[in-house]
Amino acid sequence: MSVSEFDVIQTPLVSEKLHGLSSKGIYGFRVTVNATRVQVKRAVEKVYNVKVDKVNIMNKKGKTKRMRGKIGYTSSWKKAIVKLREGQEITTV
Repeated sequence: MSVSEFDVIQTPLVSEKLHGLSSKGIYGFRVTVNATRVQVKRAVEKVYNVKVDKVNIMNKKGKTKRMRGKIGYTSSWKKAIVKLREGQEITTV
């Protein structure tokens, strides 16, 4: 089953570290768990109309949480760090 480019990217990540790296053309996104590097590259290029140079992906394991004496876990998720080509940038509204 093919996934649309608009479904691959869930949310852009916002942190102090990524905000500082945005001046170098590096951005972070939360992506679907089954997304590949190629799918993330195509999705960012289509959604934000930029050229992607490099994509790094990492799996983030869910954290242990306790509620009312029972142990559970938060959801695991996938994080993509995208480096754009020289001179490209993503502008937000």
